[in-house]
Amino acid sequence: MTDHEGLIPKHGGYRKLKSFQLAQLVYDVTVRFCDCYVEKRSRTHDQMVQAARSGVQNIAEGSQASGTSKKTELKLTNVARASMEELRLDYEDFLRQRDLPIWNREDPRRAELIVRRPATADAVAEWVKEKKEENGRHGLNGQQHGQTEKSTSSMSSTKSTGFQSSTFPEIAANAALVLIAVASSLLDRQLAAQAAAFENEGGFTERLYKTRSQTRRRS
Repeated sequence: MTDHEGLIPKHGGYRKLKSFQLAQLVYDVTVRFCDCYVEKRSRTHDQMVQAARSGVQNIAEGSQASGTSKKTELKLTNVARASMEELRLDYEDFLRQRDLPIWNREDPRRAELIVRRPATADAVAEWVKEKKEENGRHGLNGQQHGQTEKSTSSMSSTKSTGFQSSTFPEIAANAALVLIAVASSLLDRQLAAQAAAFENEGGFTERLYKTRSQTRRRS
């Protein structure tokens, strides 16, 4: 390994990070969800999309900055985690304000979606459609069904995106919450690993000092 390679280690490669892949999926799902169920001209629509985008962008930027600043990497990864939390609250507000249930941690549908490991928004939309059809076969509580239809009636003119065909925002919002939970868990672990590496190995300044010391000794 050359001195230059030791001074500035390999960095970037964020597209291979599971946290980036999940955050990108959350972003794609959120864009579709908001187009279906949130008024496009509302502040909420823009905030949810921007929070989802912030998660993706800050993971990428932090990974790219890690070559010369572990401190910046840690800071930006933390911003991405905070953006996921903001988005989680927006989805929970959406459900609560429409008197729709937020699935608890033991709900089998959460585990089912995690095991499915959808890689695209289309795959998530297909899963949402499957759950809607299952609910239709098993029957829905009349009051709940009425609330669901009321909450989506204003979106009838929205272009079909997979979620809209289900006319069931409860499932779509909870599916997004499951994905956000997984992405947040990955980011928590990533932050812990970055903090430990920074504590044990230091950052660019320490590497620069070490490299200069080694050069002086050889001279």
